Amino acid sequence: MQYNEFEIISKYFKNKNQKKDLYTIKDIGDDSALISIPKKHILAISTDTLVENIHFLNNISPEDLAYKTVAVNLSDLAAMGAKPKWTTLSITMPTSCCNWLKKFSDSFFSVLNKYNITLIGGNTTRGPLSVTLSVYGILEKDTGLLRSNANIGDLIYVTGHLGDSKAGLLILKKKISIKNKHIKNYLIKKHLRPIPRIYEGIALKHVANAAIDISDGLVADLGHILKASQCGANVNLNHIPISKNLRNHFHSDNFLHWAISGGEDYELCFTVSKKNAEQLNFISKKLSLHLTCIGNITEPQKGFNLFYNNKKILFNKKGFLHF
Repeated sequence: MQYNEFEIISKYFKNKNQKKDLYTIKDIGDDSALISIPKKHILAISTDTLVENIHFLNNISPEDLAYKTVAVNLSDLAAMGAKPKWTTLSITMPTSCCNWLKKFSDSFFSVLNKYNITLIGGNTTRGPLSVTLSVYGILEKDTGLLRSNANIGDLIYVTGHLGDSKAGLLILKKKISIKNKHIKNYLIKKHLRPIPRIYEGIALKHVANAAIDISDGLVADLGHILKASQCGANVNLNHIPISKNLRNHFHSDNFLHWAISGGEDYELCFTVSKKNAEQLNFISKKLSLHLTCIGNITEPQKGFNLFYNNKKILFNKKGFLHF
């Protein structure tokens, strides 16, 4: 059965028993959504578009696509230390397949409900499959984590492990293989279902100076912090956090490459002053969060340097590029 635009919205994206928050005045069903902002807070806004065969493979399940669409957008709010509150969804589809829509919708709202996010509007249209999500979060004034706030002497940290997502993508594209089904499924899940570091970002906003989420690769994304803050950096590749699943089954040349330039890990890279570094132990224990110091911020004239086994190495600063 095929549905028109308004039937799709009514059947799959409206009245999904979401809890209404106090600040939503008008959501789906009018020309615009209306929301109010809590006093002494500001709004953080991020938008991402996922396009078939660019950001996801054409055989992705609707459940995984819905999850990843939300997760990668929430990761941007996490990098700012913002609490997610609302979202709008625009989806372009070649056909309005009811079975696909139901699976997508159920997964989509499952993620929204987990983070107490309300869908307040959007659009559907016909065309090649792509999904655009805008997310809106709130945070107290003057508390947002910015790329431009890194200071000389700051330590550079990353959350979690890097490189797993790239390995998962290569498995899906049949460019690498692994016999162990458990590890294979783990790596694929790391690519399809990354965990947005929302709670971590909120916890870090009073401790860290600058932050960014790792979407295009560590080198590229840390480079954005350095450019915005007009600083240099030294990074020790021996300290890059690599999961046992990669270390035990792939060569270091491969997993280090995936870790620094693979992208789509959606971990946080952040800088923190040495005097605040002690507070990270409390955050790490409270959130059961793996935090790793990988280097330090330096004077801009010293540049961006990578070291491996105490030797400086050459590298390509470019991560994933859209154009």
